[in-house]
Order: sequence, then C-alpha cells, then structure tokens
Amino acid sequence: MEKQIKKTKIIILLLSMIAMMSNVAIVTALPQIQGHFSNIANIEFYSKLLLTLPSLSIALLSPILGHFIYMFGQKKATIVALLLFSYLGSVGLYIEDISTLLISRFLLGIAVAMLMIVSTSLIGELFHGKERDKFIGIQGAFISLGGVLFVLMSGVLSDVDWRYTFGIYFVGILLLPLVVVNLKEKISLDVSIQSLDTSKTKLINILILAFLVMLLFYILPTQIPFLLSEKYNASSLFTGCVIALIFISNAIGAILFQKLKERYSNVAIYLMGVSIVALGLIAIYFIPNKFLFFPISVAFGIGGGLLMVNVSSWLLSRSNDENRIKNSAYLTSALFLGQFFSPIVFQPMVQILGRDEFFITLGLSIIFIVLITFFKRR
Repeated sequence: MEKQIKKTKIIILLLSMIAMMSNVAIVTALPQIQGHFSNIANIEFYSKLLLTLPSLSIALLSPILGHFIYMFGQKKATIVALLLFSYLGSVGLYIEDISTLLISRFLLGIAVAMLMIVSTSLIGELFHGKERDKFIGIQGAFISLGGVLFVLMSGVLSDVDWRYTFGIYFVGILLLPLVVVNLKEKISLDVSIQSLDTSKTKLINILILAFLVMLLFYILPTQIPFLLSEKYNASSLFTGCVIALIFISNAIGAILFQKLKERYSNVAIYLMGVSIVALGLIAIYFIPNKFLFFPISVAFGIGGGLLMVNVSSWLLSRSNDENRIKNSAYLTSALFLGQFFSPIVFQPMVQILGRDEFFITLGLSIIFIVLITFFKRR
C-alpha cells in the first residue's frame, strides 16, 4: 500500500506540473507569433488569447467534466486527457491559420481541466490536515520548478522558431505509460473532515478569491513579455529567464506556506500574498534597466506561490468524500476563469494608462484594498 501511495504521489506531482504550466509553455513566443501574423487586425489581443483561451474552456467546462470524472473514474479520465493534451497542444507546429490555432487552444482546455481536477481530488483522498498542507506546498514547489523548465525550453525554442514551442506538449505522451501502469483510485479515504462546515457561501467565497488570485497573477505572462520586448528590446530567452525566476520563487512561497499555516489563517496568508505581489507591481514603475526585473521576479514568485497553494488548501479543507471531485472542478474553473479574464480586464487599463503607469496604479490600488481589509478585521 505504501509503495502504491508513493507512486500516486509522483503521478499527482507530474500531472499538476504539466496542467498548470500548459499555458505558459508558449509565453515567450507571443511576440514572435504577433509578428508572424502582423497582417491580422488586433493580433496583439489574439496572441494573448492563445495563452488564455484554454482557460476559458476550463472555466466553462470544468463543472461538467467533474461529473464525467466522477462517473468514469480518475484513471480513464487521465488517459484521455493526456492524449488530448499532446494532440491539441502540438497543433501550432503545423497549422498556419490563426483561427484554427485559436480553436485548438480552446479545446486544449478540456485536457487541462481533467488533469487539474484529477490531481486536486487525489490530494484530497490521500491527505488531510497538516499532511495535506505539507503536500500541497510540495506540489506548489514542484509545479513552480517544473515551470522553470517549461519557460526556459520555451525561450530557447522560440528564439529558433516560435512553432517549436508547441512541441513541448508531447510531454503528455511521455507520462502516459506511467499513468496506465501505476495510477490507482481510492487508495485511502479521508474521513476526518466529514463534519467540517461545507456551506455553499463559504465555498463560493473561496472560489471568488481563487479567481482573483489568477486574475492578478496572470498579468505576468500576458503583460511582462511585451513590456520587456517593447521597452528594453529583450530577447525571448531573457524574458524566459525572468519568468522562470518567478516560478523558482513560487516554489519558495509554496514551501513557506506550510510554516505560515501553522501560525496564521487562510485569510491572513491571502492578504500577505497579494501585498507581496502588489509591491512587485509598484516596483516595476521605477526600474531603470531590464536586469532589475530579476529581484522583482522573486517578490512576484513568493507572493504568487503563497496565494495558489493557500486557495487549494483552503478549499480542500472544506471538502469531503462526497463533494471533493465536484469542488475540485469548481476550483479549477475559478482559477482558469481568472487566467482568461486577466488580459480582458487589464488590457484596456494598459491602453489607457500605458504599461508602466498600469503596474504602479494597480499595485497601489491593491495595497489600499489590503489596508482597508486589515483594519476592518481588527
């Protein structure tokens, strides 16, 4: 049993990594894609949709897919998801039409949603209490370090040809044998949280906060590559290094979560995380050269890492065996809805204020909201 649980833990970590990093695998190629399709009106907006369209389908379809996974089982769903992940994710290697590329990105979200729901629900089955918080921290760190590999690969490949970045999605095929042979369902059941308050109001509040986490965090891959390219003439590899450092720092934030959770509530940790990210946004306004993006990336990463593992732990602490898969589906929907709406919400602000002014205005606004919330709670 112990050996099987260990194998399942490894599978959870790998599935979480490729699901969460699936969108940013092409992030450094966005300026080149925009240049390749420069004859198309509004291509800057469309190029950002390539990054976030999977998030829309995940947000819309996750609740439905949650019922599918509950009916047919986590293992079958994972096998189907990995096959779709590799096929739909790699379409950019050979498709020339921007419309077809956009459709493939939307459909990719189906695979990503299933992988996210399975990995989150499996954590709920295997762990509870402090053990769950510890593993979610490990999961967050693993996702972040995996993100470094994805982004650096993306930077190297997109400097050669933007199409090559889409080949990263074949990693799904590599994971398929491991899942087929080793993934088992219902290894152990967490019965210790059946009596917790699982009221809909509290769950909805957590989901709203999860949406806001990703709305904020996804400013980084949708705005920073363009800022670095336009203002500093940075290469794709440089941009990839900046974003990779954010993910390395995500791992630090994820590891810190377990220690902080022993002393502070989920609400307090949430306020800490958004404050750190806000300070990073403000600092961008004062940067005189591109190399100072590296220390600022550390702030983004630590804050983002805290926020993402915090909302996952928070929701699972309010879930039981009966609603875990459903709640995991709703969490997945909320997170990726935030990803999709991030450029839609913030791009008009960028156009009105300018990129530099956008960052400082948003950062100061967040600090103001955090201070009001803090003093209201005292």
